[in-house]
Amino acid sequence: MIERMYAEYAWEKTAALLAIDSPSGYTAKAAQWVKEAFEKLGFPAEITAKGGVLADLGGTDAENGLLLEAHADTLGAMVAEIKGNGRLRLTPLGGMNPNNAEAENVWVYTRSGKVLDGTAQLCNASVHVNPDYSTAKRDWNTLEIVLDEDVNSAADARALGIEVGDIVCFDPRTRRTASGYLKSRFLDDKLSVGILLGFAKYLSDNGITPSRRTWVHVTVYEEVGHGGSASVPAGIAEAISVDMGCVGSGLQCTEKQVSICAKDSGGPYSYEVVGKLIDAAKKTGADYAVDIYPFYGSDVEATLRSGVDIRHGLIGAGVYASHGYERSHMDGVYNTLKVLAGYLEV
Repeated sequence: MIERMYAEYAWEKTAALLAIDSPSGYTAKAAQWVKEAFEKLGFPAEITAKGGVLADLGGTDAENGLLLEAHADTLGAMVAEIKGNGRLRLTPLGGMNPNNAEAENVWVYTRSGKVLDGTAQLCNASVHVNPDYSTAKRDWNTLEIVLDEDVNSAADARALGIEVGDIVCFDPRTRRTASGYLKSRFLDDKLSVGILLGFAKYLSDNGITPSRRTWVHVTVYEEVGHGGSASVPAGIAEAISVDMGCVGSGLQCTEKQVSICAKDSGGPYSYEVVGKLIDAAKKTGADYAVDIYPFYGSDVEATLRSGVDIRHGLIGAGVYASHGYERSHMDGVYNTLKVLAGYLEV
C-alpha cells in the first residue's frame, strides 16, 4: 500500500511548482522544473517540441502501455492594449473569469525581462467616486491592470518596456491550513503534477517497475484545448488524465475524495477504464466518488481527438471553486495516489 508520506511529497512539489508562473503559452520555466524533478527521481524525461514534458516510468509490457497526463499550464492573461492613461486592457489565457480576477495582484512579464507589479481593478474602482461600482459588469473591457509605477500615459507604460502581447500572471496565494486544506489558484492542475511526482517517488523509493510500460505527459496547452493532442508514445493502449476533480452543486465528490469522471462535456469516458478505476479505488480503500462534470474537458480528450486508438479515463483530487481561488485537501491527494497505485497494481 502506498504510504501517506508520498502525499506529503506531492504537496511539497505542488507548492514549489505553484511558485513558478506558467499560464498557457509561457511555460518553459515550469516545464524545465518538471523535467528536472522527474530526472532527480531517476526517470528519463524530455521536453517535447510543443514544450511539454514526457517522462518514462518504465515497465515491461510495451504493447499495453499506459499514459498518465496532467498539465502545468494555468489560466492567466495577456496585454491586449496599452490605454491612453497607461493602464492595461487584458485578453484572457484560458478560462480566466474577470469576476475572479478583480482586485488580485499581478505580475507583468515584458519581452525585455522586466517583471512589473500591478493590480487587476475595475475601471474607476473607487467606491466613493463611482456610483455604479456595485452594478458594473465585470468583463475584460471593464477591468484593467493598474501598474505599481508612476505611469500616466501609454508612453509612460511603453518606456517601462511594456507592449501588447506581454504575459500577465496572477498571484496564486498558496497556503496549507492546519486542518489539511490546500488553497491556491491553479491547483488545476499543478496539484496533479505534484501527485504524479509523488507516485514516481513511490516507484523510485521502492524499486518498483510497473508491469505495464508507463509514461507521464505533463502538457502545457490544456487550458486552451490542445495540450494532450501530441507526443503519445508507441504502444499506448490507455490514457488517464489526472486533473482536478469537480466539487459543486449536484455532484458527490468532496475535496477529501478522489473523483472518477464518468462523463464530461466531451462525452463519456471509457466504460471499461472507469470500471477499472472504481475497482482500484475499492481495492486500495480509497475514498472516491463517481461524477459527471457538466462544463469540463481534459487532456485525454484532446489525445483521442488527435486520432489515436486508445481507451481513456479521468481522475483527480476533488477541487472546489475551480478556475477561481481553489481548494482541495491532503486526503484527496492521498486517495488519488491510492487509485493510481491500485490501477497499476504496484
